[in-house]
Amino acid sequence: MRDSIFYSAFRALAVSFCVVIGLFLGFICLTFLLGMLSTGTVEQKLTPTFTEEILPNAKGKRESLASTTPIILQVNIEGIIGTDQLSEETVRNQLIESREGNYKNDRVKGVLVYINTPGGTVTGADGIYRALKEYKQKYQVPIFAYVDGLCASGGMYVALAADKIIATETSLIGSVGVIAPAFVNVTKLLEKIGVDALTISAGKGKDALNPLRPWKPGEEKNYVELIDFFYDHFVNLVANNRKDLSREKLVQEYGAHIFPAPLAQEYGFIDKSGMSLADTLQILADAAGITDDQYQVIRLEHKGWWKTLFSSKTSLLQGKIEHQLTISPEIDIQFRNQFLYLYTP
Repeated sequence: MRDSIFYSAFRALAVSFCVVIGLFLGFICLTFLLGMLSTGTVEQKLTPTFTEEILPNAKGKRESLASTTPIILQVNIEGIIGTDQLSEETVRNQLIESREGNYKNDRVKGVLVYINTPGGTVTGADGIYRALKEYKQKYQVPIFAYVDGLCASGGMYVALAADKIIATETSLIGSVGVIAPAFVNVTKLLEKIGVDALTISAGKGKDALNPLRPWKPGEEKNYVELIDFFYDHFVNLVANNRKDLSREKLVQEYGAHIFPAPLAQEYGFIDKSGMSLADTLQILADAAGITDDQYQVIRLEHKGWWKTLFSSKTSLLQGKIEHQLTISPEIDIQFRNQFLYLYTP
């Protein structure tokens, strides 16, 4: 009797599990077939990568309005630039999608770049800067940067794409400089433990600053030249975009230091300090020609669950769970061999 009850319960559980799996697989097949059929239509509907989040406008209103309502697009630059979550690709895709689907017909009238970042990779910061500049030039919309926390190094680089840079009273701004991950030489340690290492290379300077052998005088020259190139490029960009900031003082006095917002305003790094997000939105709306409060502030950020579930990095599909230790970006392996516009106190 007990065996019979146990068997019946197990069978019922197994049947339920199979039904759920069958429905899930059926859903996948149906989605796939619909996708295949849609490719044959004259105009294929674009699938958005990001979902829309409606944010409060300058009056604090957060409501869904008509599909013809003007839009201010908020682009968040938060965290370290150059990671999977914040890169040229993620920002550029947001800008692209802000002109598609429900946002066609020039609904976006202005862009607010919300910044709280220590910076990141040279290529990442430059890519985001160029994406914003291209968007502003192509669509002739005002772009304002709003700093709420930290706008350092690569963050400052990105902010230069804006028509105005505005910050809260306690924000920190600056750090115009470039750094490369530290080069470590372990030859003395290897000698102590009796380990020999051999690196085979071809091409003059190919194994420059090899950590497994004593360094030769002057082999760091190429890296120094690259650092100088990226630094000069950064300084020139600041000088060209911030007319009230003295180039001479930037190089000779301010250097790669960061400053509280009121001092950053005095030096010319930003246009205004001590302003709220609501006040900044109102100034941006005025600059965009929006004359009333009938507009929406939107953010295109969150990836759809479908893409996240089936992305190649999803631990569910890989059958493993990764435990990560957060370390300094200077020694993080993903920033290895990269030059950084990064504030590292």
